Amino acid sequence: MKKKIWLVLCMCLCLMMFAACGSKKEEDTYNGITKEQLMTTCQSTVDTLENMTDEQKKAYLSSGDEMTVNLVNRFAEARSDLGEYQGLGEFEVTKSGKTLTAAQTVNYETRPIIVTYVLDYNSMQVTDITVDAVYTTGEKMSKAGLNTIMCIATVFAVLVIISLVIYCFRFIHMAEEKHKNKKESQTVQTSDVEETAPVEEVQDDLELVAVIAAAIAAATGTSTDGFVVRSIKRRK
Repeated sequence: MKKKIWLVLCMCLCLMMFAACGSKKEEDTYNGITKEQLMTTCQSTVDTLENMTDEQKKAYLSSGDEMTVNLVNRFAEARSDLGEYQGLGEFEVTKSGKTLTAAQTVNYETRPIIVTYVLDYNSMQVTDITVDAVYTTGEKMSKAGLNTIMCIATVFAVLVIISLVIYCFRFIHMAEEKHKNKKESQTVQTSDVEETAPVEEVQDDLELVAVIAAAIAAATGTSTDGFVVRSIKRRK
């Protein structure tokens, strides 16, 4: 009986060991490519970029391959002002849906950077290679705070400009009203002149008639009572 129990326990232990080995093998293999192969590819890329000469950089940039050109430019931008190269760091592989990412950390004097291969899991073709600097939590919070302050300042600046524009409408309305009142005043003055001019002209005509009638009466020795003026015609 004891031998049977030991046999069952041994069989269970062997099954557990095989299952563990199988799960590990399945975990370290991604569509036929092992984690070690991915790590070797990433580390070779980092070594090539780190030891690249100016002639090699010029050749890569003039290759015409968009991914190669972007990788060289991204690495040069992220590598600037990082100090001395201090070796490779952690390597991680992450699968999310149909996307597989292989990220290699590269340590420098100032801060590390991460070179990430992005692959299509079905075809295992590289779709992109990114290079990103690693920032501390404090640096991220400081950068986020600055961005927030800039956004708030921009919003307030726009609100102030809108308020000034609305306030200027007041002066535009006042100028329009002033121009309108001035125009109406000129119209009234013109109307008064047009109305008073005929009255003055009639008064001048009456005085002229009286003078002419008096002259005729004096010349003929008669009275002006019998004179009747039918019309007055002016000659210019």
